[in-house]
This record gives sequence, structure tokens and C-alpha cells, in this order.
Amino acid sequence: MSDTTRNWSCSDDAMVESAIRRGASRRDLLKFMLANGVALAAASAVFGRASQAVAATPVKGGALKAAAWSSSTADTLDPAKASLSTDYVRCCSFYNRLTFLDQAGVPQMELAESIESADAKTWTIKLKKGITFHSGKDLSADDVIFSLKRHRDKATGSKVAAIASQMTDFKAVDKNTVEVTLASPNADLPTILSMHHFMIVADGTTDFSSGNGTGAFKCQKFEPGERSIGVRNPNYFKGGPNVDSFEFFAIPDENARINALLSGDIQLAASINPRSVRLLEGRTGFALSTTTSGTYTDLNMRMDMVPGNNRDFVEGMKYLVNREQIVKSALRGFGVVGNDQPVSPANFYHNAALKPKSFDPDKAKFHFEKAGVLGQTIEVITSDAAGSAIDMAMIIQATAAQIGMKLDVKRVPSDGYWSNYWLKAPIHFGNINPRPTPDILFSLLYKSDAPWNESRFSSEKFDKMLLEARGSLDQAKRREIYNAMQVLVSEEAGTIIPAYISNVDAITAKLKGLEPNPLGGMMGYAFAEYVWLTA
Repeated sequence: MSDTTRNWSCSDDAMVESAIRRGASRRDLLKFMLANGVALAAASAVFGRASQAVAATPVKGGALKAAAWSSSTADTLDPAKASLSTDYVRCCSFYNRLTFLDQAGVPQMELAESIESADAKTWTIKLKKGITFHSGKDLSADDVIFSLKRHRDKATGSKVAAIASQMTDFKAVDKNTVEVTLASPNADLPTILSMHHFMIVADGTTDFSSGNGTGAFKCQKFEPGERSIGVRNPNYFKGGPNVDSFEFFAIPDENARINALLSGDIQLAASINPRSVRLLEGRTGFALSTTTSGTYTDLNMRMDMVPGNNRDFVEGMKYLVNREQIVKSALRGFGVVGNDQPVSPANFYHNAALKPKSFDPDKAKFHFEKAGVLGQTIEVITSDAAGSAIDMAMIIQATAAQIGMKLDVKRVPSDGYWSNYWLKAPIHFGNINPRPTPDILFSLLYKSDAPWNESRFSSEKFDKMLLEARGSLDQAKRREIYNAMQVLVSEEAGTIIPAYISNVDAITAKLKGLEPNPLGGMMGYAFAEYVWLTA
């Protein structure tokens, strides 16, 4: 080492890190280090280490604003009734669950201190102590029992009533301990309790407009179909959040949503359509946060309505869909080919041996002729409310025209789509957010009495297999059953899942701490609690 250079210590690293936090520039710090005998290469390395440390350290303060793509007057702060990502984001901000999923999809404790069972049927839930609701009320076993039981009450209208129905008995062992008994064993209960719908609310709550939870933010304002504003909960048991306030609203027009990000009006523009990514290409100060965890947009043919009640029509549509083209053109590569069932390749139980229906216009035409629909005009409802649904519809329509099949693609507004068209129109698109287990996906979407049974698929065999897999503690057996269930859905349901879509959220480079999560984009919709803003 020459006389003009010297060793650099950890305390010196800390000094540079502190200077960066105060706003010192790279140029000034390099000049300072060179003047103090540090070699250029070493100085650059020091600056890099310090910069990374600063970037990874949460900064307190600031007002976070983010925009989703869809909202309606049916927006709710009732976790049981939440059905859109817009609802999930708000519920994650104002409430907490007993568990949450980490990046690897492993359930971690949140309100619960522990969840244990010796037989997967009777579960003991111990709560963390010292947690309070925004109202000042202490969290207790009664709140947990009330929150879980209300999903079983038909008057609640819970979106997870079918899943909650397996919880048959609830008992408060003491103030901080709950015993839940299931109708049959289910080893997935800790994972199930991480779903957004199973947020814990205060015992006896009937008015949810104030968002009285235990969450990181207190609800200051909630206007359904417009916006919500949350302010930091100073008594939050997890110590966060980092930002002082969080405003969330929807900008349905994608160009307007991206422009709001570019102009600095918001720091996150949620769920950017792949075709719009080009608007951000080459721009400094912005980034994309990509999560591929099981989100999909599907084409649904109700099997209890014309023309979906004709099996040949459904088969024809499945052969008509060019899945590879949809991934390449509609999704711009942000996705992987799907095989018409909801368990994605990101899931341990995904049936990789189940191949998607081949793209075969001749076979499609054969089935359409057999169904007697060639020459007829068939209406297909689509909307920007379901990600990439319009692009998918255009691709399918163009292919259909080549074989003489007339598809009338009707584009409807995002506002009101989920209440007026989804689950109701004979042929329409849906958009499903990731769920952590096959049991949850099948219970919500394909069980005969599933609340979101998009194609009205009904199979006693499938329902029995669902119960069998749920109760088995044999991992290999469960996988075998779930693989067979995926085959049944792919071959017999009236849903076409052309691809599993990557969630792409566009963010300002000043937004830090955003990480992928198996529950979907925006950090599994819980980003507001964890992210921070740099100067």
C-alpha cells in the first residue's frame, strides 16, 4: 500500500452512510475520500455499500399515494365481503389477520402467537397480548370468534362462506386463547387464515365504515367508489408503518394512471397492462415491480345458459384459444401459458403433466358445427376491469372469424363490471387474484356451491375429492388428488385460463421496500404497511 492510501474502517462506512442520509452527493463524497488517501476503486465500493444500506433502511414520514385500476360504489371495508384488490388493499391497511404469508408462501404469525393442532381437526390459537383496536379496545378471544363465526352466517354474505363452513365449533379457552374445531381435518388452516377475508374485527361490529381494526393505519376517510385515506396508527403493535399517511383510489384509464405516476401525483400505479409498459421504457426514476404468483384472467362460459350449456360449444372455444399468442401479444411476455385450471406453476401442487388444449381452429370449427352455432352471432362481454381481457377477446375474435364463427365482443365500462356482468353474463371474462392453496381455489371457484363458480361447474365426484384431499395428512396423497382435480376442471368446467399473468405494478424509484408475495401484486396487497419513501 502506498503512503497516500489508507485502510477504510466500518466506522468510516457509517460516516459515509450518514452523509448520504443528509443529502451528500456521490461526487462530494468521492472527493472527500480521495483527499483522505482512499484509492478510487475502494472509494467507489464504499459509496456503493453505503448507498445500498441507505436504500434498504426504512425512512419514516411522507404521504403515500397509490392508484388501483378498478373501484365501484360497492367498495367495502367489511373484510368478509371484500372481492376486489381495491378492497384487499384497504383491509390490509386497517386490519390484521391471525397469520400472513411470507415471500416463500409460508404462514407466519401476525395477531396469533401460535396456532397448533395434534390432529389437524381441533386447533388452539393463542393471541399476542397488548394489541388494541383503533377504538382503544383490547384484542381478545371474543373478537376472533366473532370474526370467524360471521363468515358462516348467510346474512353476512361472506365471500369465503364455503371455506369457513368447515369451522364448526368455537370456544374461548381464556381471554387470549381460542379453540376452533373443524368438521374434518384440514392441515391448511394456518394458511387459510392468512386470506384477506379473515381479517379480525371487533366483537359485535355491524358498521364497518370506520375501518376499526388493529392495523397499521387508522381510517380517516372512506368514500366507496372514490378513495380512502389512512393515517399512521401510533399504537401499532408491529411498530410501523413507515409513512405518515396512505391515500388509495382508482384511476380506471391506464394511460391516466401511468401519467399520474410520471407527474408525481402518485408513487404506485397498480396492475399495469403489459401493452402499457412501453410508456415507462427509457424513463429514469421509475421501475416495475413484477410478481408471477397465480393471477389470471379467464373466459367463462356459463354451463347453465345458452350457448355454454352445449358441450361442443365449450370444446370449440377451448380449441379456438391460441394461448401462446395471448402470452406473446396480449401479455407482452408477462405471463406463462395456462392449462384451464387455477393452480399455477408457482404452487407446489401444480399439475405440470396436464397439457393445455392445443390451438386447433379445425377442431374448433368441427365442434361449433356440431353445436349448431356457426353462422350465429355470439356475444362475449369484456372490460378493462379484468386485466388484458380486451386484448384477449380481440385475439379470440380474430381467430374465430377465420373459421366463420361470429363473436360479438362487447366492451363494457370497468365501473360496475363486477356487479353487473361477472358471474351473470353467459360468456364473460373474470380476473382471479392468487390464493395460497388448491383447497381455497377450488372451494371458492369450482365446488358445486362455490360463491364464485364462474361457469356453474358442478360435480359430485369433484366435491368428494375436495373433502378427501383437505383431510389427508399424507402429502403425496394430497398431491395425487389435487392433480386429478385439476384434470377434471380443465376438461369439464366452462372456464378457459389461457395464461397465468404476472402482476406488474409501476412505481417511482423513491418508493422502497416493495417485495413479491404469493398473494399477489402490491406485496400481496399489504404494501402500504411496509414500504417507505426516500427524499
